[in-house]
Amino acid sequence: MTSALDVPLDPKVLEGLPQPPTITLQSPKDYIFDPRENIVIHCEAKGKPNPSFSWTRNGIHFDVEKDSKVLMKPGSGTLVIDISGEKAEAYEGTYQCTAHNDHGTAVSNNIVIRQSRSPLWSKERNEAITVQMGVSLVLQCRPPVGLPPPVIFWMDNNFQRLPLDQRVSQALNGDLYFSNVLPEDTRSDYICYARFPHTQTIQQKQPISVTVLSSKSKGEHHPGFMLPLGPTSTKMVLRGETLELECIAEGLPTPEISWQKDGGELPSNRMSFHNFKKTLKISDVNEVDGGDYRCTATNNMGTAHHIIKVTVKAAPFWVSAPRNLILAPNETGILTCRVKGEPKPKITWFVNGVLMENAPGDHSRKVEDDTVILSNVQSGSSAVYQCNASNEFGYLLANAFVSVLAEPPRVLTPPNQVYQVISNNPALLHCSSFGSPIPTITWFKDSQTSIKNGDPYVIHENGTLEIHVAQPLNSGKYTCIATNNLGIKENHVYLEVKEPTRILKQPEYKVMQRGMNAVFECKVKHDPSLIPTMIWLKDNGELPDDERFEVDADSLTIKYVTEEDEGTYTCIRNTSLDQDSASAMLTVVEATPTPAIVYEKPDPPTDLELTDHTERSVRLTWIPGDEHNSPTQKFLIQYEDLLHQPGVWINLTEVAGTSTTARLNLSPYVYYSFRVLALNHVGYSLPSQPSHQYRTNPAAPDENPSNVQGVGTQPGNLVISWTPLTGFQSNGPGLEYRVQWRQKDMDEDWSSRNVANVSQFVVSETPTFVPYEIKVQALNDYGSGPEPEIVIGYSGEDFPLSAPDSVQVMVHNSTLAEVHWEPVSASSVRGKLQGYKVYYQRERGLHETEGKMDEQEQVLTFSGNRSEGRLPGLQPYSLYRLLITVLNNKGEGPPSPSKTFETPEGVPGPPSFLNIINPSLDSLILEWGPPLNNNGRLSGYTLKYQPVNNTSELGPVKVMTFLPNETTVILGNLNSSMLYKFYLSAKTIKGSGPVITEEAVIIMETSESSVPSRQVDIATQGWFIGLMCAIALLILVLLIVCFIKRNKGGKYPVKEKEDAHQDPEIQPMKEDDGTFGEYSDTEDHKPLKGSRTPSNGTVRRDESDDSLVDYGEGGEGQFNEDGSFIGQYSGKKEKDTHEGNESSEAPSPVNAMNSFV
Repeated sequence: MTSALDVPLDPKVLEGLPQPPTITLQSPKDYIFDPRENIVIHCEAKGKPNPSFSWTRNGIHFDVEKDSKVLMKPGSGTLVIDISGEKAEAYEGTYQCTAHNDHGTAVSNNIVIRQSRSPLWSKERNEAITVQMGVSLVLQCRPPVGLPPPVIFWMDNNFQRLPLDQRVSQALNGDLYFSNVLPEDTRSDYICYARFPHTQTIQQKQPISVTVLSSKSKGEHHPGFMLPLGPTSTKMVLRGETLELECIAEGLPTPEISWQKDGGELPSNRMSFHNFKKTLKISDVNEVDGGDYRCTATNNMGTAHHIIKVTVKAAPFWVSAPRNLILAPNETGILTCRVKGEPKPKITWFVNGVLMENAPGDHSRKVEDDTVILSNVQSGSSAVYQCNASNEFGYLLANAFVSVLAEPPRVLTPPNQVYQVISNNPALLHCSSFGSPIPTITWFKDSQTSIKNGDPYVIHENGTLEIHVAQPLNSGKYTCIATNNLGIKENHVYLEVKEPTRILKQPEYKVMQRGMNAVFECKVKHDPSLIPTMIWLKDNGELPDDERFEVDADSLTIKYVTEEDEGTYTCIRNTSLDQDSASAMLTVVEATPTPAIVYEKPDPPTDLELTDHTERSVRLTWIPGDEHNSPTQKFLIQYEDLLHQPGVWINLTEVAGTSTTARLNLSPYVYYSFRVLALNHVGYSLPSQPSHQYRTNPAAPDENPSNVQGVGTQPGNLVISWTPLTGFQSNGPGLEYRVQWRQKDMDEDWSSRNVANVSQFVVSETPTFVPYEIKVQALNDYGSGPEPEIVIGYSGEDFPLSAPDSVQVMVHNSTLAEVHWEPVSASSVRGKLQGYKVYYQRERGLHETEGKMDEQEQVLTFSGNRSEGRLPGLQPYSLYRLLITVLNNKGEGPPSPSKTFETPEGVPGPPSFLNIINPSLDSLILEWGPPLNNNGRLSGYTLKYQPVNNTSELGPVKVMTFLPNETTVILGNLNSSMLYKFYLSAKTIKGSGPVITEEAVIIMETSESSVPSRQVDIATQGWFIGLMCAIALLILVLLIVCFIKRNKGGKYPVKEKEDAHQDPEIQPMKEDDGTFGEYSDTEDHKPLKGSRTPSNGTVRRDESDDSLVDYGEGGEGQFNEDGSFIGQYSGKKEKDTHEGNESSEAPSPVNAMNSFV
């Protein structure tokens, strides 16, 4: 049976899928509304297409449009009923919402709508109550029945709550109980109040008067139960609700109440006592809470018991609700509706809101109690199924749609996701997919190596690839491919395996005198691509906020330590992936004139003595040195082999710091010398003086060579190699090796040869690549070593004899093909099969204009005994040739017959170039070249272009298409001084290829050529406009100053000078026009008296000291390339000769601004 596909949560996937309706929001089953507010009955649903909604009221269709007081929200089924000015009772009833689209119908729960009610207290006259002191009393409240029920409390005329205690208590029904009355209970204002939650109204009962007579007191008496009455009572509670049991007793003295469960224990984690233990509450009731509950009332006169028999019933509750299914055509699915309840619920199935028995017949559908089996579903049979489970205490209703869908695979995991893990930790690479039928997931590493289930990989059912123990060699690119019968989809993710973070130098235990500086080091090794952070802790908390604590990159320094600084300091090095930590203690000692305790390394042991000599052991004894205030933790015993490795000391064993002797196990044929080192908290001592030399006698070897191997290096030989024994392992002189070999499974005798001082032996004239049994045994002058183990080796390999047969090629798409072949026989491999090599080369493109191309041959190697492989990265619309060889350790065999195949068309490459030529005021010419790789038959080009304003905002896009033979276009009606962006792509029948872009500026013609760029539109830049306004304002101020000074002629500086010299050439002021003679235009253009003549002998006409030309308004003022003004404040008075003919008119601010354009 095919398992159904889970519905994905990704909204991008759901958007494009047809989907039956699903109810997403609905009002509660019991809805009590406030008559002062509108009635809002929620019903929201989703589906594809969007569902339509309808309602029933009391089982009859409710026409929403005919009732002006009822509004259905747009795009929703939610009803809003305006009951203002209407009788709210008219809208009470049972409502049900239906959501429908082309693929099915979903229904909501039955929603019972009722109006909240707070009725008035019935008028009654309460008789005054007179009782004897010591008797019990009940004041009844009996509030009006409201919806929902009211909250009851007792108060007096001053609205003060009546005090409640163990003697006076309020029952769950609101009545006031007195276990015994006292004189202080006398009062005339016992008032019961009822608060109705929905309307927030409070009503009161008529006051009750109570008089307690103390003259006739009832004495002490046994307890008795006022509530409940009798020896036993019953209580029924529903599963999941709160059980409330109540016992109120009378008696004098006031009885105490206790609870227990007969035959069981009270659930302490769900139980609570209230009302002075008169009420027992058990929350979240289940079946085990049924039984007999005993409440006991006790005073000094006796006890009384009451048993409450509790029965637990259950409205239907879910074990497993039916789930939505997506099935492919011809698949089979199951809907299950598992419920429990007490009594057992009845299950009824509906389809699209219609009782299953009344729905149209469907042979693929079979109902078995709580299960619906759908077999071999077909397209068009999508529907929504409803399961209704009910008993006398309630019901459950669930919608579950079955969507029959044929959908090609989609990979939901984001592409190019990077996963980072620490070496030797698990790695999980996700490949979440969706499709119908359910896609099959395959993984490839580096786009070539197919990954199979098995060490170190596990491919989970959801497509996730798990690497149990990630190693650096596992880093790389991983490709997951989702495949079903409707298509194939791939996704790439990347794995980065990082080196772990390790603390190399840990902080060390320190004993410091008060006032000294303590330094803890913490040096770390980490992956270079990860950035570590350091955290220091003191006693597992933050460091004190004290400037004496200085944290550096690799250390912590505590300056001027005090006793408060004592503790354990922990260094934690974190990266984004892992962490490492190390701790050390700081002990602070008092710095006093008395000598401080000094901790040092221990002195070396002395007086080494060897006793109890045997062939293979000896006893070593020594005297420990001074410990220097730090107890010895252990002794390290080392030896020197004076025969084989003189001068090299080797660790032999360790013993506890309390020992002064050790039994040492020895090897034969060794000249031993021993020494001892002591270790305390500070460190190792210096080595002791060596012991006397102790020689052991030779013996036969105890072991054989390790790493025995048999490998052929060429056809016809077998090289047997091993790791030789050391002199220490030889156990005696004359060390040799007995090499034995025979062909496996041939029932031959062993061939043997003894060799010495070598680590390999070559056997010649062997068959090609056959297994051999090999043994290598050590022997010396005193005997042979133990019987060696048999090792299997292989003789030399030769080139394979045959080529793979039946080569077939299956082309998946324009860039991927799959090649199949018949594997060669094992005997023809003549070696260990390493795999198959596929050589493939592109012969030429299939386009009629493309000739044969000389392209490099590509090679893919498929490891192991394979019969197929994938060829990725092919070029579309091309003819390929391939051949296959088999590979062993020696090399490759002969090639298979070459096989040709063709790849289908794909999208083309980008156009080879895009040039912009002859831009003018409103037009330009675009010219482009065809793609270097058509990848098919070119069907045309697509051109898109759009303007870009000064703030880089894009304007509307215009699109043009061209035939394949068109490579130029003239674009007109373009805006001047505007930047345009152009996007051009080529297309085939498979679609458009990559886009090539270009941009250009349409500029106005100027006297100088300008380069098209964004900088030419300088006049629109804010900074430039501000600069020009400032210059214009400055010019205006200068003009005003010039004008004012001209009008003050008597005080003009030139006038004063000329008045002083009384030059006869100066003409007096003309009476007829009021002008000054010295400033008039004369024919001779003579320089003024007292004025300075330029060095070139020329005088500018009407030149004055305040000429605006001198402030940069003349011809020499101009802009630099970056728009800055040159020489505007140069103050030059000398002008070229050719300027003498210019107009003497002073430039205006407008002219000044125009001169900059």
